Amino acid sequence: MLEHGGRLLRAAHEYGIPAEQWLDLSTGVSPYAWPVPPLPASAWQRLPEDDDGLIDIARTYYGHPSLLPVAGSQAAIQALPSLRERSRVGVLDPGYAEHAHAWQRAGHKVERAAADALFARAARYDVVVLIHPNNPGGERFELDALLALHATLARRGGWLVVDEAFIDATPERSLCAAHALPGLIVLRSVGKFFGLAGARAGFVCAEPALLVALRERLGPWTLSGPARHVLKLALADTAWQSAQRERLHATAARLSKLLTHHGLAPDAGCAFFHWRRDDRAAALQRALARQGVLVRRFEQPHSLRFGLPGDDAAFARLDAALAGWRSIDRKQEVAP
Repeated sequence: MLEHGGRLLRAAHEYGIPAEQWLDLSTGVSPYAWPVPPLPASAWQRLPEDDDGLIDIARTYYGHPSLLPVAGSQAAIQALPSLRERSRVGVLDPGYAEHAHAWQRAGHKVERAAADALFARAARYDVVVLIHPNNPGGERFELDALLALHATLARRGGWLVVDEAFIDATPERSLCAAHALPGLIVLRSVGKFFGLAGARAGFVCAEPALLVALRERLGPWTLSGPARHVLKLALADTAWQSAQRERLHATAARLSKLLTHHGLAPDAGCAFFHWRRDDRAAALQRALARQGVLVRRFEQPHSLRFGLPGDDAAFARLDAALAGWRSIDRKQEVAP
Protein backbone atom coordinates (compact mmCIF):
# COMPACT_ATOMS: atom_id res chain seq x y z
CA MET A 1 0.00 0.00 0.00
CA LEU A 2 1.12 3.55 -0.71
CA GLU A 3 1.85 6.07 2.03
CA HIS A 4 -0.62 8.86 2.75
CA GLY A 5 -1.01 11.71 5.17
CA GLY A 6 -2.94 11.25 8.37
CA ARG A 7 -0.68 8.61 9.94
CA LEU A 8 -1.06 10.30 13.31
CA LEU A 9 -1.06 7.22 15.53
CA ARG A 10 2.11 5.93 13.92
CA ALA A 11 3.82 9.30 14.47
CA ALA A 12 2.61 9.34 18.07
CA HIS A 13 4.22 5.95 18.65
CA GLU A 14 7.45 6.84 16.83
CA TYR A 15 8.04 10.14 18.66
CA GLY A 16 6.53 9.20 22.00
CA ILE A 17 3.98 12.03 21.95
CA PRO A 18 0.31 11.16 22.72
CA ALA A 19 -1.93 11.51 19.69
CA GLU A 20 -4.14 14.14 21.31
CA GLN A 21 -1.12 16.44 21.76
CA TRP A 22 -0.27 16.66 18.05
CA LEU A 23 -1.03 19.37 15.53
CA ASP A 24 -1.84 17.27 12.46
CA LEU A 25 -1.22 19.20 9.23
CA SER A 26 -0.39 16.10 7.19
CA THR A 27 -3.62 15.92 5.18
CA GLY A 28 -5.47 18.25 2.83
CA VAL A 29 -8.72 17.83 4.75
CA SER A 30 -10.36 21.05 5.90
CA PRO A 31 -9.94 21.64 9.64
CA TYR A 32 -13.44 23.15 9.62
CA ALA A 33 -15.95 20.32 9.55
CA TRP A 34 -19.60 20.58 8.63
CA PRO A 35 -21.47 20.22 11.96
CA VAL A 36 -22.99 16.74 11.95
CA PRO A 37 -26.26 16.62 13.91
CA PRO A 38 -27.50 13.61 15.89
CA LEU A 39 -28.46 10.85 13.47
CA PRO A 40 -31.84 9.10 13.52
CA ALA A 41 -31.75 5.48 14.56
CA SER A 42 -33.14 4.47 11.16
CA ALA A 43 -29.88 5.61 9.49
CA TRP A 44 -28.13 2.83 11.40
CA GLN A 45 -30.87 0.22 11.41
CA ARG A 46 -32.02 0.14 7.78
CA LEU A 47 -30.12 -0.82 4.67
CA PRO A 48 -29.24 2.23 2.52
CA GLU A 49 -31.79 3.00 -0.21
CA ASP A 50 -30.96 4.59 -3.58
CA ASP A 51 -34.20 6.59 -3.76
CA ASP A 52 -33.64 8.51 -0.51
CA GLY A 53 -33.19 11.85 -2.32
CA LEU A 54 -29.39 11.98 -2.13
CA ILE A 55 -28.90 11.83 -5.90
CA ASP A 56 -31.19 14.80 -6.56
CA ILE A 57 -29.40 16.91 -3.92
CA ALA A 58 -26.01 15.87 -5.29
CA ARG A 59 -27.06 16.77 -8.85
CA THR A 60 -27.85 20.28 -7.68
CA TYR A 61 -24.60 20.63 -5.72
CA TYR A 62 -22.32 19.30 -8.46
CA GLY A 63 -24.28 20.66 -11.42
CA HIS A 64 -24.13 17.31 -13.18
CA PRO A 65 -27.10 15.16 -14.24
CA SER A 66 -25.42 11.76 -14.06
CA LEU A 67 -23.49 10.68 -10.98
CA LEU A 68 -22.80 7.72 -8.72
CA PRO A 69 -22.09 7.89 -4.98
CA VAL A 70 -18.99 5.92 -4.00
CA ALA A 71 -17.01 5.17 -0.85
CA GLY A 72 -14.66 8.10 -1.41
CA SER A 73 -13.09 8.88 -4.76
CA GLN A 74 -10.49 6.23 -3.84
CA ALA A 75 -13.07 3.53 -4.57
CA ALA A 76 -13.50 4.83 -8.12
CA ILE A 77 -9.74 5.26 -8.60
CA GLN A 78 -9.27 1.57 -7.84
CA ALA A 79 -12.19 0.33 -9.94
CA LEU A 80 -12.01 2.43 -13.12
CA PRO A 81 -8.92 0.69 -14.61
CA SER A 82 -10.82 -2.62 -14.61
CA LEU A 83 -13.42 -1.16 -16.99
CA ARG A 84 -10.98 -0.78 -19.91
CA GLU A 85 -8.90 -3.14 -21.96
CA ARG A 86 -5.14 -2.66 -21.69
CA SER A 87 -4.44 0.98 -22.47
CA ARG A 88 -1.65 3.53 -22.60
CA VAL A 89 -2.31 5.87 -19.69
CA GLY A 90 -0.73 9.25 -19.04
CA VAL A 91 -0.84 10.31 -15.38
CA LEU A 92 0.06 13.71 -13.95
CA ASP A 93 3.32 13.63 -11.99
CA PRO A 94 3.98 14.60 -9.29
CA GLY A 95 0.43 13.98 -8.18
CA TYR A 96 -1.79 11.71 -6.12
CA ALA A 97 0.12 8.44 -6.47
CA GLU A 98 -2.89 6.14 -6.17
CA HIS A 99 -3.91 6.92 -9.76
CA ALA A 100 -0.76 5.55 -11.38
CA HIS A 101 -0.67 2.68 -8.89
CA ALA A 102 -4.21 1.57 -9.73
CA TRP A 103 -3.72 1.66 -13.50
CA GLN A 104 -0.40 -0.20 -13.27
CA ARG A 105 -1.84 -2.85 -10.98
CA ALA A 106 -4.60 -3.50 -13.56
CA GLY A 107 -1.97 -4.14 -16.25
CA HIS A 108 -2.10 -0.88 -18.19
CA LYS A 109 1.01 0.85 -19.52
CA VAL A 110 1.43 3.97 -17.41
CA GLU A 111 3.55 7.00 -18.24
CA ARG A 112 4.01 9.64 -15.54
CA ALA A 113 4.54 13.13 -16.93
CA ALA A 114 4.17 16.82 -16.19
CA ALA A 115 0.96 18.52 -17.28
CA ASP A 116 2.50 20.25 -20.30
CA ALA A 117 3.75 16.93 -21.65
CA LEU A 118 0.39 15.22 -21.15
CA PHE A 119 -1.42 17.93 -23.09
CA ALA A 120 1.21 18.04 -25.84
CA ARG A 121 1.32 14.25 -26.28
CA ALA A 122 -2.40 13.56 -25.88
CA ALA A 123 -2.54 11.64 -29.16
CA ARG A 124 -0.30 8.90 -27.78
CA TYR A 125 -2.60 8.07 -24.86
CA ASP A 126 -5.86 6.19 -24.51
CA VAL A 127 -6.45 7.67 -21.06
CA VAL A 128 -5.15 10.81 -19.39
CA VAL A 129 -5.50 11.28 -15.63
CA LEU A 130 -5.29 14.77 -14.15
CA ILE A 131 -5.74 16.14 -10.63
CA HIS A 132 -7.37 19.58 -10.64
CA PRO A 133 -6.15 21.40 -8.66
CA ASN A 134 -3.22 19.06 -8.36
CA ASN A 135 -2.15 17.43 -5.12
CA PRO A 136 0.48 18.38 -4.13
CA GLY A 137 1.67 20.51 -7.07
CA GLY A 138 -1.35 22.81 -7.20
CA GLU A 139 -1.60 22.97 -11.01
CA ARG A 140 -4.86 24.38 -12.35
CA PHE A 141 -6.15 24.04 -15.88
CA GLU A 142 -8.39 26.20 -18.04
CA LEU A 143 -11.71 24.58 -18.85
CA ASP A 144 -11.29 25.14 -22.59
CA ALA A 145 -7.94 23.33 -22.49
CA LEU A 146 -9.44 20.42 -20.57
CA LEU A 147 -12.34 20.11 -23.01
CA ALA A 148 -9.95 20.19 -25.96
CA LEU A 149 -7.88 17.43 -24.36
CA HIS A 150 -11.03 15.41 -23.76
CA ALA A 151 -12.11 15.83 -27.39
CA THR A 152 -8.75 14.52 -28.62
CA LEU A 153 -9.08 11.42 -26.45
CA ALA A 154 -12.80 10.82 -27.02
CA ARG A 155 -12.42 10.76 -30.80
CA ARG A 156 -10.49 7.50 -30.35
CA GLY A 157 -12.68 6.09 -27.59
CA GLY A 158 -10.35 7.39 -24.90
CA TRP A 159 -11.01 8.79 -21.45
CA LEU A 160 -10.11 11.94 -19.62
CA VAL A 161 -10.23 11.28 -15.87
CA VAL A 162 -10.14 14.43 -13.73
CA ASP A 163 -9.78 14.12 -9.96
CA GLU A 164 -11.43 17.22 -8.46
CA ALA A 165 -11.03 16.31 -4.78
CA PHE A 166 -9.86 19.87 -4.01
CA ILE A 167 -12.10 21.86 -6.38
CA ASP A 168 -14.97 22.67 -4.01
CA ALA A 169 -13.43 25.94 -2.85
CA THR A 170 -13.49 27.11 -6.49
CA PRO A 171 -16.54 25.32 -7.96
CA GLU A 172 -16.64 27.59 -10.99
CA ARG A 173 -13.53 25.78 -12.28
CA SER A 174 -15.13 22.32 -12.15
CA LEU A 175 -15.55 20.21 -15.27
CA CYS A 176 -18.89 18.99 -13.93
CA ALA A 177 -20.44 21.86 -15.86
CA ALA A 178 -19.54 19.99 -19.07
CA HIS A 179 -22.19 17.43 -18.10
CA ALA A 180 -22.20 13.83 -19.30
CA LEU A 181 -19.79 13.81 -22.25
CA PRO A 182 -18.69 10.35 -23.42
CA GLY A 183 -15.24 9.57 -22.05
CA LEU A 184 -15.21 12.39 -19.49
CA ILE A 185 -15.01 11.13 -15.90
CA VAL A 186 -14.90 13.59 -13.00
CA LEU A 187 -14.18 12.39 -9.47
CA ARG A 188 -15.47 14.42 -6.54
CA SER A 189 -14.66 14.00 -2.85
CA VAL A 190 -16.85 15.02 0.07
CA GLY A 191 -14.23 14.56 2.78
CA LYS A 192 -11.86 17.42 1.89
CA PHE A 193 -14.20 20.41 1.66
CA PHE A 194 -16.73 19.33 4.26
CA GLY A 195 -14.07 18.09 6.69
CA LEU A 196 -15.72 14.67 6.78
CA ALA A 197 -12.89 12.40 5.65
CA GLY A 198 -14.06 9.63 7.96
CA ALA A 199 -17.34 9.32 6.07
CA ARG A 200 -15.41 7.92 3.07
CA ALA A 201 -17.81 9.48 0.59
CA GLY A 202 -17.54 10.84 -2.93
CA PHE A 203 -19.19 10.91 -6.33
CA VAL A 204 -18.31 9.97 -9.89
CA CYS A 205 -19.74 12.25 -12.59
CA ALA A 206 -19.81 10.58 -16.00
CA GLU A 207 -22.04 9.34 -18.81
CA PRO A 208 -24.79 6.93 -17.63
CA ALA A 209 -23.43 3.85 -19.42
CA LEU A 210 -20.07 4.12 -17.71
CA LEU A 211 -21.72 4.63 -14.32
CA VAL A 212 -23.78 1.48 -14.83
CA ALA A 213 -20.59 -0.50 -15.49
CA LEU A 214 -18.87 1.08 -12.49
CA ARG A 215 -21.81 0.34 -10.24
CA GLU A 216 -21.77 -3.29 -11.32
CA ARG A 217 -18.09 -3.44 -10.46
CA LEU A 218 -18.50 -1.82 -7.04
CA GLY A 219 -21.64 -3.69 -6.01
CA PRO A 220 -24.56 -2.49 -3.87
CA TRP A 221 -24.50 -0.13 -0.89
CA THR A 222 -21.42 1.88 -1.83
CA LEU A 223 -22.30 4.34 0.94
CA SER A 224 -23.53 3.54 4.43
CA GLY A 225 -26.90 4.75 5.66
CA PRO A 226 -25.38 7.26 8.13
CA ALA A 227 -23.10 8.66 5.40
CA ARG A 228 -26.03 9.12 3.01
CA HIS A 229 -28.08 10.88 5.69
CA VAL A 230 -25.25 13.32 6.50
CA LEU A 231 -24.50 13.99 2.82
CA LYS A 232 -28.09 14.95 2.08
CA LEU A 233 -27.90 17.63 4.73
CA ALA A 234 -24.36 18.87 4.02
CA LEU A 235 -24.75 19.12 0.24
CA ALA A 236 -27.93 21.15 0.69
CA ASP A 237 -26.44 23.59 3.22
CA THR A 238 -25.55 26.40 0.81
CA ALA A 239 -25.06 29.04 3.52
CA TRP A 240 -22.43 26.93 5.27
CA GLN A 241 -20.74 26.14 1.95
CA SER A 242 -20.39 29.84 1.08
CA ALA A 243 -18.91 30.65 4.49
CA GLN A 244 -16.60 27.64 4.22
CA ARG A 245 -15.12 28.83 0.92
CA GLU A 246 -14.34 32.26 2.36
CA ARG A 247 -12.80 30.71 5.46
CA LEU A 248 -10.63 28.27 3.51
CA HIS A 249 -9.24 30.96 1.21
CA ALA A 250 -8.49 33.27 4.14
CA THR A 251 -6.77 30.51 6.12
CA ALA A 252 -4.71 29.40 3.11
CA ALA A 253 -3.53 32.99 2.57
CA ARG A 254 -2.58 33.24 6.24
CA LEU A 255 -0.64 29.97 6.04
CA SER A 256 1.23 31.14 2.94
CA LYS A 257 2.24 34.33 4.76
CA LEU A 258 3.48 32.38 7.78
CA LEU A 259 5.53 29.94 5.71
CA THR A 260 7.05 32.80 3.72
CA HIS A 261 8.00 34.57 6.96
CA HIS A 262 10.02 31.49 7.92
CA GLY A 263 11.81 31.25 4.58
CA LEU A 264 9.50 28.55 3.22
CA ALA A 265 7.52 30.43 0.59
CA PRO A 266 5.18 27.89 -1.04
CA ASP A 267 5.94 26.73 -4.56
CA ALA A 268 2.29 25.83 -5.07
CA GLY A 269 -0.92 25.15 -3.26
CA CYS A 270 -4.66 25.71 -3.14
CA ALA A 271 -7.32 26.55 -0.58
CA PHE A 272 -6.59 23.31 1.33
CA PHE A 273 -2.79 23.14 1.57
CA HIS A 274 0.54 24.62 0.52
CA TRP A 275 3.48 22.75 -0.98
CA ARG A 276 7.15 23.59 -0.62
CA ARG A 277 10.00 21.99 -2.58
CA ASP A 278 13.07 21.85 -0.35
CA ASP A 279 16.14 19.63 -0.11
CA ARG A 280 15.85 19.93 3.67
CA ALA A 281 12.37 18.39 3.68
CA ALA A 282 13.28 15.25 5.62
CA ALA A 283 15.15 17.17 8.31
CA LEU A 284 12.40 19.74 8.63
CA GLN A 285 9.69 17.11 8.90
CA ARG A 286 11.58 15.38 11.72
CA ALA A 287 12.26 18.68 13.51
CA LEU A 288 8.57 19.57 13.43
CA ALA A 289 7.53 16.07 14.49
CA ARG A 290 9.75 16.25 17.55
CA GLN A 291 7.62 19.27 18.52
CA GLY A 292 4.36 17.43 17.86
CA VAL A 293 3.62 18.99 14.46
CA LEU A 294 2.93 16.51 11.67
CA VAL A 295 3.34 17.49 8.00
CA ARG A 296 3.44 15.36 4.86
CA ARG A 297 6.79 14.68 3.19
CA PHE A 298 7.32 13.60 -0.43
CA GLU A 299 10.46 11.91 -1.71
CA GLN A 300 10.19 12.88 -5.38
CA PRO A 301 10.74 15.74 -5.46
CA HIS A 302 11.96 16.45 -1.92
CA SER A 303 9.11 18.52 -0.58
CA LEU A 304 6.60 19.11 2.20
CA ARG A 305 2.86 19.69 2.16
CA PHE A 306 1.34 21.81 4.92
CA GLY A 307 -2.37 21.44 5.66
CA LEU A 308 -4.35 24.29 7.18
CA PRO A 309 -4.08 25.13 10.90
CA GLY A 310 -7.63 25.44 12.17
CA ASP A 311 -7.39 28.30 14.67
CA ASP A 312 -5.13 30.94 16.23
CA ALA A 313 -3.65 28.44 18.68
CA ALA A 314 -2.72 26.09 15.85
CA PHE A 315 -1.09 28.94 13.89
CA ALA A 316 0.84 30.01 16.99
CA ARG A 317 2.08 26.47 17.50
CA LEU A 318 3.22 26.10 13.91
CA ASP A 319 4.89 29.52 14.10
CA ALA A 320 6.82 28.49 17.23
CA ALA A 321 7.80 25.12 15.74
CA LEU A 322 9.13 26.73 12.55
CA ALA A 323 11.01 29.34 14.59
CA GLY A 324 12.65 26.54 16.57
CA TRP A 325 13.65 24.76 13.37
CA ARG A 326 15.08 27.98 11.87
CA SER A 327 17.26 28.44 14.94
CA ILE A 328 18.65 24.92 14.59
CA ASP A 329 19.08 25.30 10.83
CA ARG A 330 21.07 28.53 11.23
CA LYS A 331 23.39 26.91 13.78
CA GLN A 332 24.05 24.04 11.38
CA GLU A 333 24.86 26.51 8.59
CA VAL A 334 27.53 28.32 10.64
CA ALA A 335 29.00 25.22 12.26
CA PRO A 336 32.66 24.59 11.25
